Amino acid sequence: MRSLVHRLAGESLDLPIEGRLASFDGATGWLNSDPLTPEGLRGRVVLVDFWTYTCVNWLRTLPYVRAWAVKYSGSGLTVVGVHTPEFGFERNLDNVVALSRGLGVAYPIDVDSDYRVRRAFENHYWPAVYVADAEGQIRYHHFGEGEYAATEMVIQRLLTEAGADGVDQDLVMVGPRGLEVAADWGTLRSPESYLGYGQSTGFASEDVARFDVPHVYSAAARLPLNYWDVSGTWTVNRHAALLNEPGGRIAFQFHARDVNLVMAPASTGASIPFVVLLDGEVAVDAHGTDVGHDGRGIVADQRTYQLVRQAGSIKERRFEIEFADAGVEAYCFTFG
Repeated sequence: MRSLVHRLAGESLDLPIEGRLASFDGATGWLNSDPLTPEGLRGRVVLVDFWTYTCVNWLRTLPYVRAWAVKYSGSGLTVVGVHTPEFGFERNLDNVVALSRGLGVAYPIDVDSDYRVRRAFENHYWPAVYVADAEGQIRYHHFGEGEYAATEMVIQRLLTEAGADGVDQDLVMVGPRGLEVAADWGTLRSPESYLGYGQSTGFASEDVARFDVPHVYSAAARLPLNYWDVSGTWTVNRHAALLNEPGGRIAFQFHARDVNLVMAPASTGASIPFVVLLDGEVAVDAHGTDVGHDGRGIVADQRTYQLVRQAGSIKERRFEIEFADAGVEAYCFTFG
């Protein structure tokens, strides 16, 4: 079967009609724009991008969405980012404002904290892209990362169908940094892993865990691949693991270039120092963008932290993070 990119190159391609652009009426607020409606957007091609700011899969698509919004807005494209939160703190509008500004999300943002827009689109994914033509008919969708060339060629095709002149047929070039850099799929062997017991997998101490109450844990000296454990006094809650006393650690046996962790201070305004170790040694040569050259960093915001980025050959290793103070909440590991 020919890929969509090759099919799009053919003049006879007819993108199917998948339905109509759903309403944005369920938004709890708007950023960067007055409220938008499908009727008000008639005559423009519309790309709807479902996201939540901690999602590393969405972060890796962002350079392309940002670039499309800039390149094609004058030709008739409107990008609408629908922010549907995964974690409770992502419902905090101040967080969404700060993170969207920091990430350069300048196009309209539909704040979907009640999931009503997500349900209107019958969407179940982060990220998810829907592209509607100038008549408000959805003609293309894609879930997850990838298919950037195909998505951009759909945008170009629909803009041309709408009567735009001189649509640049070259594809955008992006320069991602930090969490926006694509995963090293060839070496990625570790899955997304939640630390809250509501969704957790691979918790080595699960058999002795005392959920929702403080408990003293001793991490296993050796872990199987893709298992994690904690040491020190932790409360493993449904949504996250909370450190109750200074000096606690999280360990994860992983195989990937990058290690990311969604973390937050449990108390507003707190700053919690940490150090990252690989195979028992401070990670001075493989530190991520949120870690200094001394292997140290600080949890001060509710977001995704990039803790490890390795160069050279990738092998199975033991990751550990130790916190100097109590009060950190750890939600979810992702890898790249």
